[in-house]
Amino acid sequence: MKTEFVKVYSYEELGEKLKKLRPEGKGEGWFSMEELNQRLMNLREIEQKETESRIAGLPYRDLRESLAKLRLSSDEEKAGKASIERLDVLGQLGRTPSFMMQPPKEHLVERASALLSYKLTYFHPDNMSSAEKMKSELAKVRDEFKMSESDCGSARVQVAQLTTKIKHLSAVLHKKDKHSRKGLVAMVQKRKKLLKYLRRTDWESYCFVLDKLGLRDNPDYKN
Repeated sequence: MKTEFVKVYSYEELGEKLKKLRPEGKGEGWFSMEELNQRLMNLREIEQKETESRIAGLPYRDLRESLAKLRLSSDEEKAGKASIERLDVLGQLGRTPSFMMQPPKEHLVERASALLSYKLTYFHPDNMSSAEKMKSELAKVRDEFKMSESDCGSARVQVAQLTTKIKHLSAVLHKKDKHSRKGLVAMVQKRKKLLKYLRRTDWESYCFVLDKLGLRDNPDYKN
């Protein structure tokens, strides 16, 4: 607090004032820290007296303390307002937003209805490409045959997805498409191996897969 509300000097101004306060009888190139500190204290006293003489008789110290208290009070008031605003924001988090308490606006309802109708039309199976339909079917099959939420590749899920692919490819396969036919045969052979594995290790899943997919218990699966 001792340095607040005091005039600030440039280096040249401070040097001139300290030079005037230098005691007589000292050489030009000599000074001590003690003597310099004393000059600074003297300059401070002179400064305070000059300030008091300019402020209608009010003591400089009292004025300085009053200004400091006003500043502190202003800071506390700002801090209090900020705290109240934070509490109000936190209170709003637990309340129902005002827009939810009012009836829906007609133009927004119409836009939402139009958007929903567009999405239903766009994602309708009739408007999907062959690849999109296959992706959708495989996702449904996985959800139906999965053994847990994280199951993406168990034997029974693989059998179900292979069966879906086999049915799709058989329906669209052209007689002269030898490449696709080789792929179809490979999928059938892979499903056969998986069914053998299921029959040997998990009889319950094996029966579940046959029943759901409409497959028969082929004697080849026993070997």
